[in-house]
Amino acid sequence: MNDTHVVAVCGSLRDASFTRIALDRALSAAEEFGASTDHVDLRGLDLPVFDPDERDAGDADELRRRVDAADSLILGSPVYHGSYSSALKNALDYCGFDEFEHTTVGLLAVSGGAFPVTTLDHLRSVCRALNAWVVPHQAAIPGSRSQFDGTEFLDASIEKRVETLGRRVVEYAHIEPDPRTVESIENVGGDD
Repeated sequence: MNDTHVVAVCGSLRDASFTRIALDRALSAAEEFGASTDHVDLRGLDLPVFDPDERDAGDADELRRRVDAADSLILGSPVYHGSYSSALKNALDYCGFDEFEHTTVGLLAVSGGAFPVTTLDHLRSVCRALNAWVVPHQAAIPGSRSQFDGTEFLDASIEKRVETLGRRVVEYAHIEPDPRTVESIENVGGDD
């Protein structure tokens, strides 16, 4: 085992979540590549709607501690109205530069319909605003209802893409940080 710790944050609250299944596969690939892992399932955390005056509400400290422990993160979300889920947005609002700056992030999006490109773009923008380093490889699962049989992938090429994401976040976990992005410099709210 190497010294890389990968944390996945699941933005789906559904019990039968394809996002959760895919994140578990990405984490398994990270473990096969030698990393330790942690799957943050937002269903198990008490995170009230974010209020900047109540930054420590509910399980916010636990969320920040687990995210901060990561050398690399994988953010996974279902597509809701062309973007990522409110559960993931709320969790990300509890975090900031302390948890994300100079952290490698992989992105995964699951769509019931077409390719979830805007969801991935929106997550990439948030990560850049927090000065994280987002791996170029991303995993998308369109038409999710026809992509799984229980917890098994039906399309080997999509499964391989998810596994590659798990490996890439390990490979690039300790990449030399880039200078701050313009987005992060302008992100006043991220440093409150």
